[in-house]
Amino acid sequence: MPDSTAPAAPPAPPAPVTSPHRPWRGVLVATALPLREDLCVDYDRYAEHCAWLVANGCDGVVPNGSLGEYQVLTPEERARVVETAVAAIGGERVMPGVAAYGSAEARRWTEQAAEAGCSAVMLLPPNAYRADERAVVAHYAEVAAAGLPVVAYNNPIDTKVDLVPELLARLHGEGHIHGVKEFSGDVRRAYRIAELAPDLDLLIGADDVLLELAVAGAKGWVAGYPNALPKSSVELYRAAVAGDLTAALPLYRQLHPLLRWDSRVEFVQAIKLSMDVVGRHGGGCRPPRVPLSPGQEATVRAATEKAVAAGLA
Repeated sequence: MPDSTAPAAPPAPPAPVTSPHRPWRGVLVATALPLREDLCVDYDRYAEHCAWLVANGCDGVVPNGSLGEYQVLTPEERARVVETAVAAIGGERVMPGVAAYGSAEARRWTEQAAEAGCSAVMLLPPNAYRADERAVVAHYAEVAAAGLPVVAYNNPIDTKVDLVPELLARLHGEGHIHGVKEFSGDVRRAYRIAELAPDLDLLIGADDVLLELAVAGAKGWVAGYPNALPKSSVELYRAAVAGDLTAALPLYRQLHPLLRWDSRVEFVQAIKLSMDVVGRHGGGCRPPRVPLSPGQEATVRAATEKAVAAGLA
């Protein structure tokens, strides 16, 4: 007979909304990484955070992005973060960032993601220097050869390499990428990308242009602020991609004072502070990031408290 004293198995998470062949579709949260007081990674809290995001309607997570402070993690920490996310919510929901200074290292991180059970990865262009088109194509070709689908990440503000629509179309046409996280802020690019590469999935890359890119046909959102406000963020995304502006526009206006922080230098600190305000664990950041200034902290705190008062947390 079964042991009646044994603890019940935890309920299975809801099935992902994303297609198994396009796991980057939907709301994938670029996860903030919880740190302890001594700035060591709190893996237990991270696992709980990933599970909490899925339970609140998000489709998956993107560990080891800039919001996850990957640049200041040791190789051992970076690998364990991916493994922790996969153990918490399943590899089909996890699309790690695999950015690195060298193409060989980025490929190794892609191979590690595959070994951990992930279904796709997200890759910045070369970011140690301002690479030309030939170098960009070679970089994506090398990483794609590892065998996992690659989603490009266009962030010309930080990398100084701009994946313009024509270059994205070439990368897609040569089979190196399947989607792009678009962070240029230029919403006009959505239409040019759709013309040049209609099968390339456009993902919203900056929270504060969510509505504009959703209306333009985005298939997903690599999101920052759902770390603190998942339910209302998912509600906004679903309404926006459905073209329901009656529901989406008022919610977008309410959330925009927070969403715009995703495009600021202090986005990690701001999102972690909002997490603290709503009762999650945001906590500190590793150097060289420093705490928000008193004025910045007051602004983020007030906007978050206003969102909480409006029932958006």
